[in-house]
Amino acid sequence: MFKQYQEAIENSNIVSKTDINGIITFVNDEFCKISGYSREELIGQNHNIVRHPDVPRENFKRLWDTILAKKTFKSTVKNLAKDGRTFYVNTTIVPILDEKGAIEEFIAIRYDVTKEVELKMALERKERELELLNRTLEERVRQQTRELYELNRHLEERVREEVAKNEEKQKMLMLQSRMAGLGQMMANIAHQWRQPLTELALILFNLKKAALANDRTQIERHYQDARSTISSMSATIDDFTDFFRPNRPRGSFAPALSVQDALKIVRHSFDRLGIEIELDLDESLRIEGVRNELAQVVINLLQNAKEVMTERQTLQKRIVVEVAATEDGVRLSVEDSGGGIDEAVLPRIFEPYFTSKHASKGTGLGLFMAKMIVEQRFGGRIWARNGPIGAKFVIELPKKER
Repeated sequence: MFKQYQEAIENSNIVSKTDINGIITFVNDEFCKISGYSREELIGQNHNIVRHPDVPRENFKRLWDTILAKKTFKSTVKNLAKDGRTFYVNTTIVPILDEKGAIEEFIAIRYDVTKEVELKMALERKERELELLNRTLEERVRQQTRELYELNRHLEERVREEVAKNEEKQKMLMLQSRMAGLGQMMANIAHQWRQPLTELALILFNLKKAALANDRTQIERHYQDARSTISSMSATIDDFTDFFRPNRPRGSFAPALSVQDALKIVRHSFDRLGIEIELDLDESLRIEGVRNELAQVVINLLQNAKEVMTERQTLQKRIVVEVAATEDGVRLSVEDSGGGIDEAVLPRIFEPYFTSKHASKGTGLGLFMAKMIVEQRFGGRIWARNGPIGAKFVIELPKKER
């Protein structure tokens, strides 16, 4: 079991070990990949080989003071690769103690957050630009108005056009800032899930070691650390599960809003995989029911499409989502470019526990639950067929509850 934990950590994170003096004794492939150094170039070198010159010395003093006090150090660290490239990693350094409680070595586990940090820096630049624009806009408008007035009092229409242009620019800057903030928020949520899992694996390792040594003090400390980590994970999960609360009130809503709610949940992973999403949503159409329940159905269909296109290594990953009117209701469709469903299994895809995926990737309940929600909660129907380049799922919903 411990070996499996070790392999999981090394395969999904950037791992290194040093002795008590900071001399590198182990690096995994991910460390070599991000730093640009070979394993032979790193082993035996001081870990400051990747230190970035911009990082203040007091940061490293705080790091050493922490780990030499037998405490875990956590931070986002700016590093320098062999080729001069800057990269950022979220770092957790844990001192490993021997049976006598002395520090034996240090283990550092990291994951790459370069894109997230660069996005945050770009967002901060935009915020500064917007702040500068806000500070100077009033004076610039007054000055421009005076100049225009002096030239011709009858140019009021031109003044209104210029003010409108400035307001539109400000709106666009605010919109860009909000969108960048949304992307950063989703990235942070993803990292909030990954980092505690890594920490929990390390805590379990230390807990096992303390148990073998019958060190009750360390056992209690690691137990409390584990409880704290799990509580943090639970709080993060609660934030997301609020989206899926089952006791939402029924009422009239636009199916287009359910599609947009679903995209907020999956957008980050879809962008990372290069999946293009095309929307054709009639936002004026309304139905009766629970908005989040329909969003769950859409999420299920989107996730299925993503998994199929990823597994089949589809070159142009594309999903088209449409909400349109029918004679007696609303039609919501999700079509992908994943090559379609085997005609032999197409009639069975909505059966419970039926799945064409590997057992580790699917339970066979997703489409079954989608069918139950559509039929029992909305009085509609759902069916699937193969199109020219992939599968198309169609949901037909009545305008009012049956």
